[in-house]
Amino acid sequence: MASPALHQVAYRRERWPTPDGDFMDVDFLANQQTNRYTAAGATRSHVPLLVLFHGLEGSSRSHYALAFAQMARQQGWAFAVPHFRGCSGTLNLAPRAYHSGDFEEVDWVLQHLRQRSTQPLLVVGVSLGGNAVLRWAEEMGTQARQVARAVASISAPVDLAASGQAMGQGFNRWVYTRMFLRTMKPKAMLKLAQYPGLFDAHKLQAARTLYDFDNVFTAPLHGFKDTADYWQRASAKPHLARIEVPTLLVNAQNDPFVPAASLPRVQEMTRHVTLWQPRHGGHVGFVQEPWPGQINALPQVVGAWAAPHAGLMLKEDSGG
Repeated sequence: MASPALHQVAYRRERWPTPDGDFMDVDFLANQQTNRYTAAGATRSHVPLLVLFHGLEGSSRSHYALAFAQMARQQGWAFAVPHFRGCSGTLNLAPRAYHSGDFEEVDWVLQHLRQRSTQPLLVVGVSLGGNAVLRWAEEMGTQARQVARAVASISAPVDLAASGQAMGQGFNRWVYTRMFLRTMKPKAMLKLAQYPGLFDAHKLQAARTLYDFDNVFTAPLHGFKDTADYWQRASAKPHLARIEVPTLLVNAQNDPFVPAASLPRVQEMTRHVTLWQPRHGGHVGFVQEPWPGQINALPQVVGAWAAPHAGLMLKEDSGG
């Protein structure tokens, strides 16, 4: 059961016009106190901005986003959740949506934030957003350090083919895949109403797996040949050795969406990447009771790892 404090998280929304005539909705933590961080002589510009990129069909109201927002509020940090297109509650305008390798979108958001503030940026990506953030760090190389102080990826499907196969079988297919498609299909049909002929409606309605959905919708709308091409090119795992910014990769070994055999190994990393692969935690389940006993467990661990990269130390009284 979620902590009551999470329901008290309030946001203020900004709508940013994008270069392609679309928009992106970004939610910022509202009513923040900015004097509860620990750094001698620090000023407001030194308060870190924690930016969270959500997962598939997620939003600023997802349980993990609320948990990170709560941690940020208690630390006096700024916090923002950019919504991937179509995930803010309003249908976006362009003939596109979002995908697991959307590093160009991540870059646009982070560059926009970097231009308007001198605050240290700490970037967190969850699930799909985690893979997209890793792809950004890989593509940027050393330039990533000019934008963000540190990056954390949580429960990311870094091998999309392996995760796609896991999602298309057994319990995952009958429960989780159905849950995702229950919102993804109607949104795709609204997109078809905006742009008649954009894809085959009958094939989309017949999709029973994420592979099928991506083959009809996600892949062709975002410049990929098909699902296989999309999953191969968008996966972060093959390019992890290119990361040059401090990065934390968190994946539980019992994640039903991310097979343990597909997880990256230490020998595939650069010295800038830290792996944390606990035996338990499921898929973004770290922030849910009873593991390891409080709702803010994962944000606390990630925050404690990220804070020193912004010249701070995490306060220890933010449990909840």
